[in-house]
This record gives sequence, structure tokens and C-alpha cells, in this order.
Amino acid sequence: MTSEFDNEKLRRAVRQILEAIGEDAERQGLQATPQRIADMYAELFQGLGEDPATQLQGAFEEGGQELVMVRDIPFYSMCEHHLLPFQGVAHVGYIPSGRIVGVSKIARVVDGYARRPQLQERLTSQIADCMMKGLRPAGVAVVMSAEHFCMAMRGVSKPGTRVVTAATRGDFRESPLTRAELLSLVQGK
Repeated sequence: MTSEFDNEKLRRAVRQILEAIGEDAERQGLQATPQRIADMYAELFQGLGEDPATQLQGAFEEGGQELVMVRDIPFYSMCEHHLLPFQGVAHVGYIPSGRIVGVSKIARVVDGYARRPQLQERLTSQIADCMMKGLRPAGVAVVMSAEHFCMAMRGVSKPGTRVVTAATRGDFRESPLTRAELLSLVQGK
């Protein structure tokens, strides 16, 4: 994981891209574009400079062992293949083994992994693995649904198509009944 962000290098690269596509980088509407892109990338990729697992350090002991589900967590990420966005929602559920965490921390874990060049498949697994390691629950399940702009606005040009990924650990992987309970909550039933 790196925390260095080279603003100047990115500005030069954006300027070169503008010139490479035949644009005049000195045109009034484009003069500030390299800086705007650098600022935007610093924000979009801020997850590279953080360890999302630190969000779970505030877990505390609580006797509950019932399913905890945080649904419809919006996320935005950038496809590492085309550096185009993909956006959607994450549903994260876990079965505590005595340790719980504030639900906002789960959303922060999602953001920490999403805000870097990513693959949805890897993102889903990273969140599940982080939850397992940080909370040591009986089980974790992560379901993500997203629209990928690399598929919507280029290539096959199929806007509205959604990619759904799931990662299960512990009880969610081993018990069909527990998995079914989670899926019914994801679907809102």
C-alpha cells in the first residue's frame, strides 16, 4: 500500500493525454483541467493511503450472536482495467462471536477498499477478509451490485447492466440456512 501521491506528475500526464487526443491543453476550458483531475484522483484513490482494517479496531465486546446486516451501502470505485468508474451498493452481514463494531465503521471499510483502482471481485473478497480478521465473527457475507462504466459507455455499450459478486466466510459458507437468511435480508424480504 502506498500513501504517496505525485500531484505534479499527474498534472503533466493529464496534459500529455489532452495533447495526445489532439486537444489544445492551453485552451481556456482545459487550462485548469490537469489540476482538477489531479485533485479528483487524490480523492478517488485516497484508499491507497489507508488501511481499512483500522476501522475495526474500535470493536467492543457484546454478547450478541445474531446476524448484523448493513444494507445498501453506496460505493464508488475505479475499474483498474480502464480507469472508468463503477458504482453500486454493498450489503455486509456478519454473525458476531462476542465482538461488534459501530455500523458506520463497516461503511468505512467498504469505502477504504473501494477508493483505489479495483476489481469488483477483489473488492468483495477484501471486505469479507477484513471483517473476518478484524472482528473474528462466526461468519461474514458481502454482496455487491454495481454498474461498470467500462461496459456501459464503451465496448459493448450496455448501460444498466449490473455485476453482482458475493463473498462468504465461516457460517455463511457452511450453512445453507444462514446463507438463505442473509440473502432474504439482501433482497429486503
